[in-house]
Amino acid sequence: MFVPRRSLPPLNAVRAFEAAARLGSFKEAAAELSVTHGAVSQQIRLLEEWLGAPALFRRSVRRVVLTPAGAALLAEFAPALDRISAAVQQHRARRSDAAVAVLRVNALATFSLRWLLPRMSRFRAEHPDIEVRLSTSNDPVDALPEPFDVVIRGGPDTFHGFSSRFLVSERRLPVCSPSLSAQLPLHEIADLSRHTLLHVTSMPRLWRDWLTEAGQSALEPAASLTFDHFYLTIQAALDGLGVAMGPTALIADDLAAGRLVTPFPDVSLPARSYFAYFPAGRSNDPHSAVFCDWLEQQGRMTG
Repeated sequence: MFVPRRSLPPLNAVRAFEAAARLGSFKEAAAELSVTHGAVSQQIRLLEEWLGAPALFRRSVRRVVLTPAGAALLAEFAPALDRISAAVQQHRARRSDAAVAVLRVNALATFSLRWLLPRMSRFRAEHPDIEVRLSTSNDPVDALPEPFDVVIRGGPDTFHGFSSRFLVSERRLPVCSPSLSAQLPLHEIADLSRHTLLHVTSMPRLWRDWLTEAGQSALEPAASLTFDHFYLTIQAALDGLGVAMGPTALIADDLAAGRLVTPFPDVSLPARSYFAYFPAGRSNDPHSAVFCDWLEQQGRMTG
């Protein structure tokens, strides 16, 4: 018997729509889904384009309100999502006695602290049958002292005995705290001459390269501070010590929450993306695949 292919909208867009409709706020929906406000807006536009429908929301002062088209859609979507949720819970209950799979993951410290750990509680809720045991280091993939199922590093690189897959893209651009921006406004790039620039020892030319890209290669800052880890540089920016070159993936949550601002969003430097590396014989492991599929999905939603 022929069963026609279902015509389904993008499921991430459906989740974003349902959360925004239920909470009455793109910002609160973004917090619940662990993504940015912009990512929710993008998913709503994608759903509207896919449906070929009029706007699903109208904006009020601080909330969003469903239009008649949006209300009609929610009336159909909400029961369907409730049935999916109930089916998942039943499936998990049937598997409650199954053994938990242990996944050994090694990742860069800054990536773990700034991006991975804030999202791990959600992975555990969605995949209680997989226990992720995370350790951190900056050692090369092929020089780790013990074996791991998944190693997260920059890329793309090639290592003998390892396969790889893309996870999260990244660029770098200046960021600072809102309070510092208010105290010493950054209306144009030349205003950086009044600020302290924050550096990281592993990338001493990062600011100079960005200033060259921005056409201000001769600019000299009021002062400079250098740290030995990216996460310290980001924390210094959060604390108002100066302006840092922020890796976009690792500061996405801070930008969404308003803890950091990007005074010059149109000028950025390319950066190495994050990749997952698998040792020979583990590239087809189903638990590794589930984990990396989830990471890649989170990376797409971060934007």
